[in-house]
Amino acid sequence: MGTKKTYDTSKQVLSENQIVTGYGYGMNKESYVVYKVENKCNSFIYHMINIETKEFTQTDLPRPLSEKFGIGMYYNDRTPELMDSFEVAILISEAKLKADKQRAEKEILRERNEQLKAIGKERLQMLIPSGTKAVIVAELHEDDSDSMTDYFGYHTARTVILGFSPHTKDIFAEMRKYAVNFEETVHLAEENEKYEHREKYTGGAGYYLGKNRYSGWVVKKEKFYKDRESIIEAFAHIAGEESNIYVKTKSATDETSTAITGDFFIVDYSQKALAVFGDTRPVKNQLKASGGRFNPKLMHNGTKKAGWIFSKSKEQEIKKLLNIQ
Repeated sequence: MGTKKTYDTSKQVLSENQIVTGYGYGMNKESYVVYKVENKCNSFIYHMINIETKEFTQTDLPRPLSEKFGIGMYYNDRTPELMDSFEVAILISEAKLKADKQRAEKEILRERNEQLKAIGKERLQMLIPSGTKAVIVAELHEDDSDSMTDYFGYHTARTVILGFSPHTKDIFAEMRKYAVNFEETVHLAEENEKYEHREKYTGGAGYYLGKNRYSGWVVKKEKFYKDRESIIEAFAHIAGEESNIYVKTKSATDETSTAITGDFFIVDYSQKALAVFGDTRPVKNQLKASGGRFNPKLMHNGTKKAGWIFSKSKEQEIKKLLNIQ
């Protein structure tokens, strides 16, 4: 009985069209129906369909309901429940359609990921300086903690590349330097000891800048001790999306000795960002080189207007570039 009970899997205990109940954590249960019984290597495998989700699954260890103990697949060993064979045939058809659709979606996703990796590799080949040993990144953490089960954890919803480092030392000043490249992490450039976390212990998250390990943006260093190609391979998919790259390139003010003149104006767009409006087409390359992100649907005075978004830290640089007092 219980976890020490053994079962003879060489003996068939289920038949086609028989209903099985699956019990999961929290004793949640789902219903399945057997649509095929297969004997492999003197052991029976029962192919089933989830009646609710229309998904295929299988088990080689169904247990009698009269001996129910914990999670697992159980069948009514006293009064077996059967489904009409016509209904099972319909379920098989629906499950196949769903499986085909999922396979097609996975293939589309795989091809998309391969395309992104190829694009990302080309970008990183041009961006990563020789001698690079680490990448400074910003990660958006989303909390997965569950107080009911005393579980603490998170997943990374987005990663942004901020810059590159020629060494593997953890230096908060260096992290703060690159934090200003991205509007969502500009606040972490502030010299605030509460943002500095040193968790170099088993289960720790290493050195990082952030308000909270489990939620919000953090800035950290990803270290590499191999060749440059290993860095490119590791970040190719991320770099495939241009919106994930906030590496400061040579400033437009460094490329020209004179300021640009034109019909431009700057407004405070949010607490962390400013916007540049006007006829910016002639200077779009300089604005992009200064870290700007073009958006054709910014809101200004209650209407949509095309413009460029910058971090507040760029204000003086942009004013100098556009000759705005």
